[in-house]
Amino acid sequence: MGVDPGLSTTGYGIIETVEDSTTVVTWGAIKPPVKEAIHVRLSVLYDGVLDVIDRYAPTEFAIEEAFYRNNAKTALILGQARGVAMLAAAHSKLPCAEYSPRKIKLSVVGNGNASKEQVQYMIGSILKMEKTPDRLDVTDAFATALCHLHQMETVSA
Repeated sequence: MGVDPGLSTTGYGIIETVEDSTTVVTWGAIKPPVKEAIHVRLSVLYDGVLDVIDRYAPTEFAIEEAFYRNNAKTALILGQARGVAMLAAAHSKLPCAEYSPRKIKLSVVGNGNASKEQVQYMIGSILKMEKTPDRLDVTDAFATALCHLHQMETVSA
């Protein structure tokens, strides 16, 4: 399970690999209500991630690390969303891996500075999707899952 965390939208994508074949299991986005207080939004996010884990029973959990330029407030909010998603994984006894946006893009596109649109295109191509998800947070989540898969393959080789 790959996760692209965010307080307004958290994308997720679950893939399954059997031998040399990787297929899409499901994807979606968890969207806490924007007008609610932050503690309520974090609770909705936690419950949403836990629900996806309970429904699809992934065996691995990978999440994108926080990335920010000069906005500390954005980094703090993203950190809270990441923490809640990781807590749901921990409560579900899932191993949790974290990857930088640069490493994810390098793994999927071959360029650590790739645009989100390039990542989206490659996700559709790699996963042989008839229709690539429109949401960039979902394709980023798939990219995170694929990055983790590649990392696991490298470690086991």
